[in-house]
Amino acid sequence: MTTQKTTNSRIYLSSPHMSDEGYEQEYIKEAFDTNWIAPLGKNVNEFEKELAAKVGSGHAAALSSGTAAIHMALKAAGVGEGDVVFCQSLTFSATANPIIYQNAIPVFIDSDYKTWNMSPIALEKAFEKYPNAKAVLVVHLYGLAVDMDKIVEICKKHNAILIEDAAESLGTTYKGKYTGTFGDYGIFSFNGNKIITTSGGGMLVSDNEERIAKVRFWSTQSRDQARHYQHSEIGYNYRMSNIVAGIGRGQLRVLDQRVTKKKYIFDFYKRELEQLDGIRFMPINKWNESNCWLSCVMLSGQVKPLDVMETLEKENIESRPIWKPMHMQPVFEGYDFIGEGVSDKIFESGVCLPSDTKMTDEDLSRICNVIKELWK
Repeated sequence: MTTQKTTNSRIYLSSPHMSDEGYEQEYIKEAFDTNWIAPLGKNVNEFEKELAAKVGSGHAAALSSGTAAIHMALKAAGVGEGDVVFCQSLTFSATANPIIYQNAIPVFIDSDYKTWNMSPIALEKAFEKYPNAKAVLVVHLYGLAVDMDKIVEICKKHNAILIEDAAESLGTTYKGKYTGTFGDYGIFSFNGNKIITTSGGGMLVSDNEERIAKVRFWSTQSRDQARHYQHSEIGYNYRMSNIVAGIGRGQLRVLDQRVTKKKYIFDFYKRELEQLDGIRFMPINKWNESNCWLSCVMLSGQVKPLDVMETLEKENIESRPIWKPMHMQPVFEGYDFIGEGVSDKIFESGVCLPSDTKMTDEDLSRICNVIKELWK
């Protein structure tokens, strides 16, 4: 049954959406019935297997957040003090922060307009300046796939470890293969705003069984196999709980439905708004089957991003700016940036439109009509 909405009811950018079928409750109930609500348990083990099978990766470790997954990927890759890591600049800070956790040195790489993601040209220039860089950390921004063939080729050429931040792109494919499975390591996030959510949580995937086993060890406080509590390495409290994993198992069963709805939302906006002067939608390339996690646009005419966001907010509709690039952030101002400032321009001219999978056509029409008024 559809809940009746008032004309000015709140429309969110991207809020949690539990399955109509109640799949999540089934797994949570089982955990409660067996009194297995503590960290680890059947749901954690099965969620790892099911997610790995879904995306086509050999192994997975369920962790407390996507940030924890990036941290563990860097540690598993051997990134340590003084190592240079090339990191996409146009992203959320959670991508870059773990580089600092490892006392490594981030060097931020620009995007290109073709993908909004890491520019292969800028990456090559970065290797010319830093030929001994240890790792490359790319981001599939807003569900848009990086041009992986070129990035993989460059990483192999320079013997660099490739880590994919696929926090926003679960369900996106590049030439038929899921994002997060091209590099040495891939990470996913199940934060409350992601395409499927566990309220909080993340997953690290890799075909390297030994490294994933090591991540599971580190993330449970590096407890040695001994009768007493013994620790030979520094550990972390990063493992996902059995309850959270149960939510994830239920959500994974509706992932394809969520991707379909996200694409529908993007297509709706494009059909209704692309004729407006100065509006340009995020790029959906022919090799990229995007999950369209957020529908984003760039504006180049008289209507500015702030005009759109403030006007929508007055109508109780949530929208957001594009991520502010890392090289523009005060906390990272002392680190190098390689590029021509494309990411700056995307940030300055971009808007993330409401992309909540619970929206109706009525909601979408309401949003489009509010935006269209700005062009009159």
